[in-house]
Amino acid sequence: MPHTSLPSSDNNQHDTASGSIRLYQGIAPSLDDSTYVDASAVVIGDVNLGIDCSVWPLSVIRGDVNQINIGNRSNIQDGCVIHVSRPSNDHPEGFATHIGEDVTVGHKVMLHGCTIGSRVMIGMGAIVLDGAIIEDDVIIGAGALVTPGKRLISGYLYTGSPARQARPLKDNELVHFITNAANYVELKNDYLTQS
Repeated sequence: MPHTSLPSSDNNQHDTASGSIRLYQGIAPSLDDSTYVDASAVVIGDVNLGIDCSVWPLSVIRGDVNQINIGNRSNIQDGCVIHVSRPSNDHPEGFATHIGEDVTVGHKVMLHGCTIGSRVMIGMGAIVLDGAIIEDDVIIGAGALVTPGKRLISGYLYTGSPARQARPLKDNELVHFITNAANYVELKNDYLTQS
């Protein structure tokens, strides 16, 4: 996807001059007008944020040595770190970070060079490392550690360090993925209205 510099405007929340949205080697993050990025968050380089996403205070999304894609209606809560791994001899493409739609990334989560499916909830303080793949419809419990290259299959709660399958998801939990994402869309709209 081609990236261009974002337009400069005193009122544009997505202005690269504001400090929150930053170029890296001439590549600017791509953000839909419906996306909310808190002024204290930082989004750098080759990052694509979909429709109705939100990035909350003190989060860092750094797409410098690889690419980061975040799907529609996903929310990145306070204090998260999302990064990537550069290409190497062992991994010629490196590890980009891909996040699907309707994903809730809880407070202080760290995602590094991993793939997250759609309708995933990642609990506070969890860590997901290079090459890990999280399928659709998964809950990762607070404080869990998903080790490099691990695959978490759809329909389960995973807890612990290292993360292990704990139990199947309940029907109300499957519904909650969409409900929670919608709540965050409503909340970020409130913030956009007052800014």
